[in-house]
Amino acid sequence: MKFLNIRELSDPELDIFSKYSEVQLFRINEPDPGVFVAESANVIIRALEAGYKPCKLLVEEERIETEASPVFEAIRRLYGDDFLETIPVYTAKREIVTALTGYKLVRGLWAVFKRKPLPELISFLREKSRITLLYDVVNPTNVGAIIRSAAALGLDGALLTNASVDPLTRRSARVSMGTVFQLPWTKIQRKGPSGRELIGLLNDEGFFSAAMALTKDTVAVDDPLLKSAEKLAVVLGTEGSGLPEEVISACSCRVMIPMHHGVDSLNVAAASAVCFFAVTR
Repeated sequence: MKFLNIRELSDPELDIFSKYSEVQLFRINEPDPGVFVAESANVIIRALEAGYKPCKLLVEEERIETEASPVFEAIRRLYGDDFLETIPVYTAKREIVTALTGYKLVRGLWAVFKRKPLPELISFLREKSRITLLYDVVNPTNVGAIIRSAAALGLDGALLTNASVDPLTRRSARVSMGTVFQLPWTKIQRKGPSGRELIGLLNDEGFFSAAMALTKDTVAVDDPLLKSAEKLAVVLGTEGSGLPEEVISACSCRVMIPMHHGVDSLNVAAASAVCFFAVTR
């Protein structure tokens, strides 16, 4: 491995870890796929096992023998000693890393990975029977938590609109505990179908589309109608405003979780877990 000790915050090799926005990382190699930054050994190892290749790592010196060691072993096991020797590993004292990022790194370890091309929408849908559609879900914590629940509770995949947060952002991947690398997903690119067109496409592909929405004509999450559907898409909206009316009306049905004590709804991530459990058990 190429251990490169960093002593100055101004070293340009560190810019990708601290100065690049998520959008800049995504577009860094345009028109080819960009890169993303993963935090902590658990998330990094899951990315490696999913076939993502690392470009460089940043490690607190105090973490080389502990947190970073299983990552090095995973790279060696998956890609061989020769590949491991080509990866630059930047090291720095904890105080330098903290000053660089403005906070302590997540257990002192980051890795930059090359992205893969996203699956094409129709081919992605034709391989699935239980999916969730994240419609303009813009909170990275919610995206990570929803994908973690989808993976844990047996869904086949997740589809995200262009406005939704990318699952490979640092926070989404970390909140998901690395399941963004285990659950198949794809994201609609710019100039994709409108909301109504997207639901129509799902319906055309044989999906029974269920919108989680606070409307009068709802069925409960454990309704046999949902569990008996050969192909099911659970449609989730962003926190607060929820799903647009055109999306709700285009779906096959509306779904609601029964509430008590005057509470009208759950956080979208919590609601997704309840619904996924109900439709897959």
